[in-house]
Amino acid sequence: MNRRQFQGGLAGAILPLLLTGCASSARPDERQPMAAIDTHAHIFQRGLRLANVRRYAPDYDAPLSAYLDMLDRHGIARGVLVQPSFLGTDNSYLLAGLRASPARLRGIAVVDADVPLAVLREMDAAGVVGIRLNLVGTATAPDFSSTAWRALLSRVAELGWQVEVHREAGRLAQILRPLLDAGVNVVVDHFGRPDPLLGVDDPGFRFLLETAASRRVWVKLSGAYRNGAHGRGRQVALDAIPLLRAAFGMDRLVWGSDWPHTQFEQHVDYGQTREALDAWLPDRGERRSVLVDTPEALFRFG
Repeated sequence: MNRRQFQGGLAGAILPLLLTGCASSARPDERQPMAAIDTHAHIFQRGLRLANVRRYAPDYDAPLSAYLDMLDRHGIARGVLVQPSFLGTDNSYLLAGLRASPARLRGIAVVDADVPLAVLREMDAAGVVGIRLNLVGTATAPDFSSTAWRALLSRVAELGWQVEVHREAGRLAQILRPLLDAGVNVVVDHFGRPDPLLGVDDPGFRFLLETAASRRVWVKLSGAYRNGAHGRGRQVALDAIPLLRAAFGMDRLVWGSDWPHTQFEQHVDYGQTREALDAWLPDRGERRSVLVDTPEALFRFG
């Protein structure tokens, strides 16, 4: 789906009407046994309050209704909504989406370190199962030794949540080490974002493989196109899959569409991302682990 298709007929939709419409129609996948899970997607619309500091802001709408239709079209039963970085810590649109389709969706929020416990519990009740640290392009890391961060990570662990990390591979160690020391589960986005030139020889990617021994790190097979242009990202993914399989096992790998492929909308569509998984994992049993069994437990479905 391209930008023009997003905009057609959807640009003027307001959130209450949008979400009410989604909630009012029972979808077949919600009445049948649930199966495949897309663990990485974003919803948003123009006019929402944007973060003061952001790398990018889209000029089109990607509403919940379009995402659910996309899941239906490709036979995906459930999805995980990840708070977009350009919306900062205002998770209201994400939470409204989760509440509109609670059986079908889970969420990953973005929060400040000093977020009150009551707010986290409210998010938990709405279907949030973790927080995200999107640190791509930033030179510094959070001060995990601070009182606020220690308290937040303790609460994340208490709630049974995860910390989702989007960070260049070369800088993963400064994030993953303190998170693992804090006792939380960690999910690493987009193959760990190895350097396109180095690919799987990136020392940061090799460090990621070492963290598999903790059994508290999962990796998303998603956003391969973010790891190199002109087919390089696809090759990096193909090179990475055997190494990830050997290090982590299939019970620590999940798949995500990265819909609506922000900044790559004109070059990638949902069908391509789903078909890529078949190329990466031709074995049906391995695909079931990545699409169903592992994400079902990790994102607390059922």
